[in-house]
Amino acid sequence: MKKQRFNFDYIKNSNKYFIISAAIILLGILLTFILGTKLDIQFSGGTIISYLYDGAISEPDFERAAEDALGGQDVFIKTGSDFNTGKNTIRVELSSRQGLSSDRQIELTNALEDQFAANNLQIGESSDISPASGREFFLKCLVAVIFSSIVLIIYVAVRFKNIGGWLAGLCAVIALFHDILIVYATFVIFRMDIDANFMAVVLTILGYSVNDTIVIYDRIRENEILFKSKKLSIRELTNMSINQSLTRSLNTSVTTVLAMLTVTIVCMVFGVNSIISFSFPVLIGMISGTYSSICIAGPLWVRLEERKRAKGDSSKKPVKA
Repeated sequence: MKKQRFNFDYIKNSNKYFIISAAIILLGILLTFILGTKLDIQFSGGTIISYLYDGAISEPDFERAAEDALGGQDVFIKTGSDFNTGKNTIRVELSSRQGLSSDRQIELTNALEDQFAANNLQIGESSDISPASGREFFLKCLVAVIFSSIVLIIYVAVRFKNIGGWLAGLCAVIALFHDILIVYATFVIFRMDIDANFMAVVLTILGYSVNDTIVIYDRIRENEILFKSKKLSIRELTNMSINQSLTRSLNTSVTTVLAMLTVTIVCMVFGVNSIISFSFPVLIGMISGTYSSICIAGPLWVRLEERKRAKGDSSKKPVKA
């Protein structure tokens, strides 16, 4: 028998868990309407121009110079380095469905070369990005998420049919979409671009969250067999199973959370924004995935299962003549 080190009542406090999750998700939705969603250029379309330079360039100064040269049009600046030449690089990203004409690109380059002549600024490469490629990538990822959700429901329904498999599978999928919405809220609240990293984070979190949920369901199934003679209620059975799985779930998540926290801190110190937009959402998503497996999937399944059993019992009552 699995030793139980904790004795928390998750079902009793389930309303609090649901309210916390709903509040965070609602905040993300409200901020979407108020502030809008920041789409990366691969989803919105536009032009990317890379420059090579010597010395040091202030990103805010370069951004202002580029916007002035383009008549006040918003641009996004990213810095890095060229592996072939070893020179520093600075990239100008301009969101636009039509892209930037060659004449406007020449005007922009001439203005920047004049203002940053001391840095020996030279154009590296220029490319136009079609929003269609980003939408295609997004749709493929969406199909992958939907397909995995259907497979998950079928898998849980078959493997855990003795504890109401279809309903358990549905709750597992709800927990997954809870994690996706929390990750989305993270991108909106912290004003990070929705890009390829967003989909990578979503697919990464799904694997961790599903694993934790399946472990808890498996514990519920085993305990139902072990304690069948004691006729434990579904609430007692679920609370016991979650408490028994708590140490394993936390140990599994803490290692990844600490790793992502370390990566995020290092990237913040050195200003590597491209990696922060992956590591920080994964950090939040890992916490959300563990939380949803423990506090959402199990308690929600109990609520729905109790309601289903209550309806079943009421339908079996004889009708009075």
